[in-house]
Amino acid sequence: MRSSAWYSQLAREAAHFCGRPRIFVFAVAIILAWIVTGPLFGFSDTWQLVINTGTTIVTFLMVFLIQNTQNRDTEAIQVKLDELIRATAGAHNVLLDLEELEEETLEAFRLKYQALASTARAELRHGMQDTGTPEP
Repeated sequence: MRSSAWYSQLAREAAHFCGRPRIFVFAVAIILAWIVTGPLFGFSDTWQLVINTGTTIVTFLMVFLIQNTQNRDTEAIQVKLDELIRATAGAHNVLLDLEELEEETLEAFRLKYQALASTARAELRHGMQDTGTPEP
């Protein structure tokens, strides 16, 4: 697990760095410079290949860095949500770690909560409150 720590650190720093406005402006400047040099190089195949290769390489690498960052963020959010469920009186601890369930089981939970929400909306339309726990 420790061997991947360097990659997580690199991905986090690279994603943070690349997400800055000045890096976006830099990327736009590169594209504009490429466009301006088009007539100079006669809009040649090599001229087009330069931008295609550059953008492909950057995109390829960024996909992995962004995915790593998103995975870490998602896992952190799930742990925080699990802690909120665990610490809330009346909450169902069975909902902890829900993202690890099979698709069919997850769908059953989703349908159950969809039905609860529908019932709460109907009760709200009839002047009832939508707070509290539906179980006795």
